[in-house]
Amino acid sequence: MADASSESRAALDALLDTVREVADRFAGAEWGLTTPDDTAGALRLVANLLEGGLVGHFDDDPRQPVFRQIVTSTRKSLGDNADAIYFDAAVSSEYSYRVRGRVAGAVYVSFTVEAGAADGGFPQRTAGVLNDTQFDVDGDGRFEVYLGGSPRDRNWMALEPDASRITTRHYWEQERSPGIPPIPEVALAIEVLEDLPPLPPSSDASVAAGLRRVERYVRSRSLEQTKPGEGDQPAFVSREPNAFPQPVTPGNHALGAFDAAYSMAPYVLGPDEALLMTGRWPECRCANVSLWNRHLQTYDYAHRQVSLNRAQTRLDADGSFRMVIAHSDPGVPNWLDTEGRPFGMVFWRYFLPVGEIETPQAKVVKLTDL
Repeated sequence: MADASSESRAALDALLDTVREVADRFAGAEWGLTTPDDTAGALRLVANLLEGGLVGHFDDDPRQPVFRQIVTSTRKSLGDNADAIYFDAAVSSEYSYRVRGRVAGAVYVSFTVEAGAADGGFPQRTAGVLNDTQFDVDGDGRFEVYLGGSPRDRNWMALEPDASRITTRHYWEQERSPGIPPIPEVALAIEVLEDLPPLPPSSDASVAAGLRRVERYVRSRSLEQTKPGEGDQPAFVSREPNAFPQPVTPGNHALGAFDAAYSMAPYVLGPDEALLMTGRWPECRCANVSLWNRHLQTYDYAHRQVSLNRAQTRLDADGSFRMVIAHSDPGVPNWLDTEGRPFGMVFWRYFLPVGEIETPQAKVVKLTDL
């Protein structure tokens, strides 16, 4: 018989109750999901969130942080993409940290501070960015940066009082996705500079705390998110299908990057339709376009062409591009595969852009007219 006085048992029961509640509400009519496939898609996200919470937050302490990969080619959430590898770790303004790593051929590397995300919660805002123009990289691609503590002239970023996590971004522009194993070895390590004793061995209280972090992670990224059609959208998000807003920086939007510009819109296509997108890549460090489902999970980039970066894009003679989102191969360059999904999201990213970015234009056409 289970020990009724066990704190960790009670925390596990609360986690299981949350998973059941998410399955009943988030994966159901309350969030506008009524078909078996829609429900299955939401439950897939719940499974990915549960895995992400266990991997990234169960054993998680800013006194002894460890970088763990946030998303993978099979664990998708939070607007992942095929051209990047993301890691994060717990931090606190009470301590200072040294981070070592490798560029590993990436064309862009940065660190962002997420604020208000303690104990598995969803970040309230982004509280700082340090990109590779602001830290030194040696001839072998290795770097060393510092977080918190006394200010330094370079290779340093402050930690505000509510700083809770550090997120890393490595971006590549190449034909093969770096997210498909084996992934590049970025060799990230983080250490506390203060002289702290080892953490106590696991206990009923520490296991309970870990399970509560996982429960908070799952709940904050499902039931506590804005329902479809409700709430204010960032300026880079369009509610109008097949029409993109002007790319803009996200400000301090949680999980965004100060030094990037974004543009996102839903696509809606019939079985014999395609979305023809035209535009030009701007001058920037890196850029791509990705297809997501309604839960901001990338489509299957390990086996399908569901995103394009500049290295993958075939350009016309004048430097412009024509991309086609369609359910089947139209036999033209730059096809993005919908996996047969009539509805999804299209997300454009541009890092360290120079000058104004040309807004991508789109129109629905018949597949046979391409």
